[in-house]
Parts: sequence; C-alpha cells; structure tokens
Amino acid sequence: MRASPTSVNGAVATKPAAKGANVRREDPVGTGGTQPEHPLFEIQGVTVRFGGLTALSDVSLTAWPQEVHGVIGPNGAGKTTLFNVCCGFVRPAEGVVRVRGETVPHPRPHQLAPLGIARTLQGLGLFRGLTVLENVMVGADRFRRSGFVSALLGLRRSVSDERALRLKAEAVLQELDIHTYATALPDSLPYPVRKRVALARALVSEPELLLLDEPASGLGHDDMGELGELVRALSDRMAVVLVDHHMDLVMSVCDRITVLDFGRVIASGTPDEIAADPAVVTAYLGEEARA
Repeated sequence: MRASPTSVNGAVATKPAAKGANVRREDPVGTGGTQPEHPLFEIQGVTVRFGGLTALSDVSLTAWPQEVHGVIGPNGAGKTTLFNVCCGFVRPAEGVVRVRGETVPHPRPHQLAPLGIARTLQGLGLFRGLTVLENVMVGADRFRRSGFVSALLGLRRSVSDERALRLKAEAVLQELDIHTYATALPDSLPYPVRKRVALARALVSEPELLLLDEPASGLGHDDMGELGELVRALSDRMAVVLVDHHMDLVMSVCDRITVLDFGRVIASGTPDEIAADPAVVTAYLGEEARA
C-alpha cells in the first residue's frame, strides 16, 4: 500500500511542524542570498536498470551547502535506489556524479569520507561487539595518521592517534546527548538511542554532506520532533539529503524537496510548492483525490 500525506480538499498539505522543529531558513545556502557557483553534490541524468526493470530514469538531484534536501515518493518510487546511488552501493547505467562542481567516477562507499560525505543507513549497521564509543570512533578513522603496524606495536604516534579519535568521538556523543551510553553495547540500548549512535558515527567524520536514509523510521512523535531540531541544527554546518516517508518531518525541516514516482522526478521545489503540486497529489492519493 502506498503511503499518503495529509490531504485537504484533494491537495497535499502539511501538519503542524513536529514538536520543537525549527523554521526553514530563508537563505538555505547561508550566503546572504548569494548562491555558490556549484552545488556541493550533484547527480545528473542518472538511470539505473536491474535486468529489464528501470528503477530510475533520468533522475537529477543537487545538494547545496547548508541546505536540507528531502527525497520523497510513494512506495516503490525509487527512493532507496537513488540513495544507494548517492552512497555508491549502486552504479548507474547512465548519468554523472559531481562533487563541488567536479565530475568524479561513481564513488564506492569507502571513498565517501575523503570526499566529505557521510551516511546513515536504515539498518543502522552498528558493531554489536563494540561499545558505543568504539562504534563512533570507527567513523573517525579518516583522521588516523598511523598505520596498522604502528597500532600493532603501540608506537607513540598510534597512541596519540587513538587519543585524538577518542576525544572526537566523545565530543559528538556529548553533542547528541548520548555520552552517558559511551561504555554500553548497542544491543542493550533503546532503538532511538541506537539511531543516534549511528548518526554520531557519521558526524564524527566531520562531513560536508550528510546522507540520511529513513532517519525517522521506528521513532515516536517526541523523538521525531527532536530529530527535526537536530537536522536543522546540523544544516548550519553541512548539507543534508534526507530520504524519508514521514511527511510531517520532511515538510517541516526541508528547504527543498524532490518527489519520485515510478523512478522519475515528478516534482521539485520548496515544501509549499510540493504541497500544491497536482502531480504529487496524484502520485500519493490517486486521481479520485482530485475529483
């Protein structure tokens, strides 16, 4: 069954912003109204095929600095495939990827951190045998200067590295208000806390672009409100691409939204523009909603 946004008189509408959610900024790129020359991240003309099925067809998306860009669409619209293209899990048959205006080969997941990109996944992907602090330290590995041999032998540079990574991880845990769980194992924690641990692991790499896959899944109303506040706060220092099916969250925190249906972009614009777009109404609610 396809998810449905709130509707009023056959048009997509937003509910009141989640508890505590910040108001969208008038200047999403944070430049006093002057847009940067190039997007921070861009995919253009992307087409993905799985056998005889076209999952995405000529899809484009841009992420500007200090902007929250939402991606929505009915079930099966291609949201996950698009996210996987951005993360390097799926290589498209056609299209280009640009970072800061430069065309790059389609990056693999392990190449994201050096490009200034971090991601969270719906499945969290936490290491069960590591503590919360150790899980977050894994995300800071891009800052490690010493190699494997140095770490194995416990050389001074390796010890210094370990201390620096620990301090970075502790600072992010403090920022997300989960520092009291530093020594706990992930499986012992409530699900909303585990979601924050996964987010902390992404943030500790100090990304310029944060990719969030269904960050609100499994969260209650209050937790979702806190998530909205957090995403808006993070956008002060990074771009965020948010893929989620919770319309309240997307409409309240995003500066721009791209809507997919059957693997194609059917609308792109501000939340108000998306809410009033007839193609979006049809995609979510069907023709009868417009009768």
